[in-house]
Amino acid sequence: MNGEFALDTPVVRNFVGEVQTTVATAGSPVEACDAIRPRFAELLADPSWLPAEYQAPAPESGMGGGIGQWLLFRADDAALSLFSLVVPAASETPIHDHLAWGLVGLYRGEQDEEIYVQRDGALELVERRSLRAGDFYSLIPPRDDIHRVRTTSAETSVSIHLLTNDTGCVWRHAFDPRSGETTPFRSGYVNVACDE
Repeated sequence: MNGEFALDTPVVRNFVGEVQTTVATAGSPVEACDAIRPRFAELLADPSWLPAEYQAPAPESGMGGGIGQWLLFRADDAALSLFSLVVPAASETPIHDHLAWGLVGLYRGEQDEEIYVQRDGALELVERRSLRAGDFYSLIPPRDDIHRVRTTSAETSVSIHLLTNDTGCVWRHAFDPRSGETTPFRSGYVNVACDE
């Protein structure tokens, strides 16, 4: 298990170890996600493993609106990351992609998610879904890769992301909802720096 544990606890180490074994032996991203689902559901249902500091908004974050992305683990080869995304009440992320596959689930609060596709240089909204604590989904590009989330609960929402890149440090894309134009986007982490 070579990597950086920003939250170094038995729960996180055991989960990451199981995930890495599953990913290494799975025949496809879909197969890996299906195999990880039961453990991911347990993680979302356990209110005790994620300290309050990893559920806190970040007023000076790169995404604005107090949105904070807190690294929990990242592999040395940048092939896996686990992080919490904190979105204060009434805030929303930019429309963005991930360039990775994995699982995303809601740990606390409520969110609305909008899923987009690019068609003929424009963005098209193809699905909306409401998420409550415990809900989660597989993210398999190109389907589901472009989205925006907004917190709809009165309390801050916290989601847990398990993705197959170093998501906070990878240069991705933000999308203008009107023009469909893309701009380079790197969300960063609140608690660790990205290599330049």
